[in-house]
Amino acid sequence: MPDQVVDLRSDTVTRPSKGMRAAMAAAEVGDDIYGEDPTANELQAKVAALLGKEAGLFVPSGTMSNQLAIKGHTQPGDEIICEQDCHLFNYEASGPAVNSLVMPRPIKGERGVMRLEDVARAIRPNNIHAGRTSLITVENTHNRAGGRIYPLAEIVKLAQLARERQIAMHLDGARLWNAVVETGIPPKEWSQYFDSVSVCFSKGLGAPVGSVLCGSYEFIQKALRWRKILGGGMRQVGILAAACLYALEHNLERLKEDHANARYLAQALQPIDGLEVNPQHVETNMVMIYVRRPGMSAADLSQALAKKGILINAVDQERLRAVTHLDVNRQQIELAIATFKQVLS
Repeated sequence: MPDQVVDLRSDTVTRPSKGMRAAMAAAEVGDDIYGEDPTANELQAKVAALLGKEAGLFVPSGTMSNQLAIKGHTQPGDEIICEQDCHLFNYEASGPAVNSLVMPRPIKGERGVMRLEDVARAIRPNNIHAGRTSLITVENTHNRAGGRIYPLAEIVKLAQLARERQIAMHLDGARLWNAVVETGIPPKEWSQYFDSVSVCFSKGLGAPVGSVLCGSYEFIQKALRWRKILGGGMRQVGILAAACLYALEHNLERLKEDHANARYLAQALQPIDGLEVNPQHVETNMVMIYVRRPGMSAADLSQALAKKGILINAVDQERLRAVTHLDVNRQQIELAIATFKQVLS
């Protein structure tokens, strides 16, 4: 095994710091099923206020948060519109079909961003031959598009269309914090166009687990029931909520460091023969690396790098996705760059 491992597989591999562990150990707790965990209640209220929503609900994962949102906005037999590379369509184990009995209607976007006219065409007519289009979802930032920030101007257009057609809007904001820090646009400004918003703490913010789903009070009461049905009801959950509160206070602004490291990595990899990298496409903490060496797949390069201690996932046959985070510093980025050069020389 190499002396040093640089883990660029995902920002989900981050581990709680000593300060975060201390906050978890000191957390005041109660039974959350009774609504009596003060730390969980504080987190839910704080995130709801940040997003300009009436209420919030702490859940174990972003996947559960998205699934609760779909359940809350739809009826069996409905359709939901989503971008074809989005998380809820690709990485949630067919959850919309299993949990809500709805049909996803994926639309091909341009690096994760759907064209307004394509969304409009995908909305089903109101007749007995088609399922009702009841929900439009947006992922921001967009994972498989390399951490792309969904432009606010495009969200405004989508929201106007949704209101005109009486369709709900859900934001999968697992990495919304990255968009907030990079653009300077407050969370409330992003979220105002959505009926529900999910944000995550176990990625760039470094908490061990947890997401918060926000929306109207009535919507969150419905989500609370479904969280229980799906097994997401927890007891003295303040120990976990404390980590999320610590993350909001200490790890939000430092996301800028991850973005700077991602840009640095992309610029250094761009000239290497056998790779194709566009630094201009790096907007947050992800770098998409296209493997252009004849006879070498992305999986081949991933395995070769792993043998030397650089862990990067292959997204498909030709792409690697490198994700920077709080457990990777500039020195380790330099090591990763040197290892790429060594492997491809």
